[in-house]
Amino acid sequence: MLTSTTIQRKQSEIRQQLAELAGAETLTDETRSKIDDLDRQYQDGERKLRAALIAEDEERRDAGAELETRSDREWADMMSGFEVRQIVFALDEGRELTGQTAEIVSEMRSHGGYRGFPLPYEALLEKRAGETIASGTHTPLSSMPVTDRIFADSMAAKMGCQMIQIAQGDREYPVVTSSVTAAWQSSETGSVGGPTAFTTADRSLTPDNTLGVTSKITRRAMKQSGAGLEASVRRDLLAAIQDQLDIAAFDGTGASGQPLGVIYGASTYGVTETSGGGATWDDWRGAIINFMQANAVGSPSGVKIMINPQSFADLDATVFDNGSGRTEWDRLLSHVGAGNVFISTRADEGGSPTVYKSLLTVKKNGVSPFVCGLYGGIDVIRDPYSDAASGGLRITGLVTADFTVLRPAQLEILTDLT
Repeated sequence: MLTSTTIQRKQSEIRQQLAELAGAETLTDETRSKIDDLDRQYQDGERKLRAALIAEDEERRDAGAELETRSDREWADMMSGFEVRQIVFALDEGRELTGQTAEIVSEMRSHGGYRGFPLPYEALLEKRAGETIASGTHTPLSSMPVTDRIFADSMAAKMGCQMIQIAQGDREYPVVTSSVTAAWQSSETGSVGGPTAFTTADRSLTPDNTLGVTSKITRRAMKQSGAGLEASVRRDLLAAIQDQLDIAAFDGTGASGQPLGVIYGASTYGVTETSGGGATWDDWRGAIINFMQANAVGSPSGVKIMINPQSFADLDATVFDNGSGRTEWDRLLSHVGAGNVFISTRADEGGSPTVYKSLLTVKKNGVSPFVCGLYGGIDVIRDPYSDAASGGLRITGLVTADFTVLRPAQLEILTDLT
């Protein structure tokens, strides 16, 4: 029981005794002495009560902070015990799931429909496509780390894309498109500026695009690797997913089942496209000035830039100051900052001769320029027929995702960079 509650109960008893003494017709010396004693006890109790409430208030705040983060930590602890290899053996041999893996699968199935075994994104590490063969995983005899193939880092996240987990259904973002007008009263009896309709444009995420990644695991790999297959399967499943989501974020065509990417769908999203020229800082400076004039950013250091490797080579090879040897690349970094410039092959435009694009993004008032909606988890399904003759296991992970631009004013694309 809290100390303050104990004190309050004692105070209530003292008040009850004082009420009984106050109802007496006459006061004797003994009654007066008792009233004085109870009064002192009551005053002391009030002081103790104030001290207890102050101490307990601090304890409540500490406990509240603990409760706010407890659920996230408990979920993270559960995910740390999730075993992908249990999913693999359940698909291959029909084994029952146990422990935290069974709890997580049961919880995910209660929130959404899965044909196979649901696999949470948090349980995966990185992404890789292809087959898992015996030579690609380590054996119990020599437990050395698996050397993965090279894949690009997630460029969408670096450029400010916000990842959103959606259980089911559509998600809509109303974005204000109206402009508020203000006008001074021209005369004493005149009217101020007329009212402006408050209008919004709806940016929606829909579960219309499903990506599938297939991993083939041979019988020898499963028998030889044992528990070591866990980390390998994680990388096998997720490497291709990350790579394809990154491609869709920028170059998705919006057709043939793909989401519409930011660069490919610039005209649809209303993103400004500016034709560039040679490899000089002047091209990017013009785009940054457009952000400033639109009040989207206050300084060049608030802009993130994605350029092609060839654009980097051209900028670094173009000398701006012969005396110091300073290049156009140095000028770009001095204004924007090295941490805000990212080099990626996602900025290819193709054509002959080859030309490139550059994407510029800013984050304003905590709002990301574009978002990616991930629906549910990864639905893992087994193909029992394709590799039946060799005793292998072929599993497919299905991912439903969509992209949309929240504020076109927070993006700009430089084109025709030669």
